[in-house]
Amino acid sequence: MTEVGHRYRAAFAASAERGDGPLLFPFLAAGFPTPAETPDLVRAALRGGAAGFEIGVPFSDPLADGPVHQDAYNVALAAGATLETALDAVRVARAESPDAPLTLMGYLNPFLACGPAGLDGGAGDPGSAVGEPLEALARRASEADVDGVIIVDLPVDESDAAREVLAEHGISLIYLLAPTSTEERIDAVARQASGFIYLLSLTGVTGARDQIARDLATFVGRVKARTDTPLAVGFGISRREHVLQVGEMVPAAIIGSALTATIASAPPDGRTAAVERYLEVVTGRRSETTGE
Repeated sequence: MTEVGHRYRAAFAASAERGDGPLLFPFLAAGFPTPAETPDLVRAALRGGAAGFEIGVPFSDPLADGPVHQDAYNVALAAGATLETALDAVRVARAESPDAPLTLMGYLNPFLACGPAGLDGGAGDPGSAVGEPLEALARRASEADVDGVIIVDLPVDESDAAREVLAEHGISLIYLLAPTSTEERIDAVARQASGFIYLLSLTGVTGARDQIARDLATFVGRVKARTDTPLAVGFGISRREHVLQVGEMVPAAIIGSALTATIASAPPDGRTAAVERYLEVVTGRRSETTGE
């Protein structure tokens, strides 16, 4: 069996050895703006400097996501995107970058719909344990070479079955913590975490912000005191200076809404170029002012 979290560990260790700043894990909503464009957007993001990915699984009721991602998911669903669209994006990323950590991010309901009836074929027995329907997800994710799964609306104290079935297939269950998380919740996540822990820089829903939360360092310090698992910060990061600020505290940054908005605002024939350029800027490969 593949060792759980091995690509995350290798990526963080290599980055620390190079000393080249935080890894950037962009979020891409699978199927937005169309399923056919997703593979090229993945390739463009890798060219732009993505060190790994969060691939969002389209869902009609993404409560933790702001309007940018809600709109993107609605567009993707209307275009016929499914969980298989997200797995296809993982396959493309894996073919292009064999060592990149690749994470599926989504909500429990679409993942449970993998159940005994098959991928995207309807839910299993509603009375069955969470782990049983997620066996299908874990199997298919493993076949696509997924490294981790984020289930946004699955609390840590209800996650044992999911974590165990994913681990059986070599996949990490990635947990989220917010600035409002209690010490007890941080401790619970620290005991179970592998791969990395996703820290929300602020409370509320996803969306680009002008500034990093002022109390982020305090929050990061609270979590670091309880775990050696690598940390990644997301929610609200949109600029190069944000990435640099986050990189002073944790080894990885996650950009979501700002990248989705970049795709949405670009002309159809310029979306891949826009993604590549935007990530080149936020990773420091290209100057925002000179374009070089």
